[in-house]
Amino acid sequence: MKIAVTSSGPSIDDTIDPRFGRCTYFLIIDSDTLAFEPVENSNRTLGGGAGIQSAQLMAERGVSVVLTGNCGPNAFRTFGAAGVRVITGVSGRVRQAVELFKSGKLSSSSTPNVQAHFGTGMGGGMGRGMGGGRGMGGGGGMGGGRGMGSGMTAQDTGQSGAGYLSGKEDLALLKEQANDLRRQMEAIESKIKALADK
Repeated sequence: MKIAVTSSGPSIDDTIDPRFGRCTYFLIIDSDTLAFEPVENSNRTLGGGAGIQSAQLMAERGVSVVLTGNCGPNAFRTFGAAGVRVITGVSGRVRQAVELFKSGKLSSSSTPNVQAHFGTGMGGGMGRGMGGGRGMGGGGGMGGGRGMGSGMTAQDTGQSGAGYLSGKEDLALLKEQANDLRRQMEAIESKIKALADK
C-alpha cells in the first residue's frame, strides 16, 4: 500500500512536518517494504490553495493513506473526493509513524483538525509573506517572500488540542522558517554575485 507522510526532510528518519499543505517534503512510502520516494512540496509557498494542490498531488501519485500532524478542511474534502484516508495528530519520526500505522495503532480522521490556512504564517495562518518581489535588473524578478512567524501555541492561548502547536512543534516550525530564509538569502546572494560578475 502507498502511504504519504508529511516530512521535514527527504529521509524516512526525519521528523514529521505538522503541516499538510505546506510541509517541506512528502515521503511516499511502500508500507510493506518501506521503500520510499521523497517529493519536495512545491506547493508550500503558494499564496492560497496549498492544501488542495497538495492533496491532488498525493491522489495523482496513487496514495491510499496520508499521515500528517494537521489537515485543514479544503485538503480534507479533496482527499474525501479522491478516496484517500487521512490520519492526523501524527508526530515524531516518519519511520516510527509508519510502524505505528502498520501495527494498526493509528486510526483515520473523520474531520479536519485545523481551520483553513493553518500554518501559513503569523497567528495560526493569517500572516503574509515578507518579500516584495522587487525586480533586480535584467528583467529578472526576485522575491516572493514566505510567511513569517509561527502558529499560535497552546501556551499563547491557554488552550490545547487541535489547531494549536505544542512548544516543540512551534520550535520546529521556527527552525524550518529560519532554514527557508537562509536558503532564500543564499539564492539572492548568488543572483547578486552573478549580476556583479557580468
